[in-house]
Amino acid sequence: MRSANPTIVALSHVYFSYGRAPVLEDVSITVEPRDFLSIIGPNGGGKTTILKLILGLLKPDQGEVSVFGKNPRHARKIVGYLPQLFSFDFTFPITVMEVILMGRLGKRRIGNNFDPRDIEIARYWLERVGLDAYHDQPVGELSGGQRQRVFIARALATEPGLLLLDEPVASVDATWQQNFFDLLHELNRELAIVMVTHDISAVANYIDKIACVNKRLYYHGSKKEGMAKIAEMYECPVQLLAHEPMKHLDHD
Repeated sequence: MRSANPTIVALSHVYFSYGRAPVLEDVSITVEPRDFLSIIGPNGGGKTTILKLILGLLKPDQGEVSVFGKNPRHARKIVGYLPQLFSFDFTFPITVMEVILMGRLGKRRIGNNFDPRDIEIARYWLERVGLDAYHDQPVGELSGGQRQRVFIARALATEPGLLLLDEPVASVDATWQQNFFDLLHELNRELAIVMVTHDISAVANYIDKIACVNKRLYYHGSKKEGMAKIAEMYECPVQLLAHEPMKHLDHD
């Protein structure tokens, strides 16, 4: 699951704009093996854009991005991704198991059927997210939180070396949130995780590093060492790190 290159992700002096609107300016971030990095910042600050650059869905205007020492587009097969918002026709007659198996498509040659290993891996993650009893149920009949679990399992079925999560528990109930972060804690022993979130208080026991971004990078480093620095350099909600209620930070 790991590359021989010790650095999983490297963004070096990255600039990116949508048209004439600058989104990122001189941003440099690294992700090392077994890092658990949370990217925080305000609405429009560039958090989701960073994930898309890592995935190779966007190209920087200036600077360089590498994933496992490669062009991001060439590393997609070993990157799992759970977007915050996505289009999905929930009236389409597809089962929970079939959705999770979609995570195996990148491992197959075009036209090849799923093999027993694909089925085994899909069933494993189905059980890990607590939905093994729903394997043949249409995904459109599930609750919002259950659907989110299905898409988490689909991302993990890719057997990623890097997992990218964009507000992964936004529609998940509180009980599953705790289970989910316990699962992330276990996964983090084997792979690097980058998570965009506003709710740092919910995962403060698990996050290793923080990148505080608002077009520019205001802090990147240890959660513990960064609390005072964030408060000094940038109006990030440091009270989140102390498990206090969040004020206002909208989604990207």
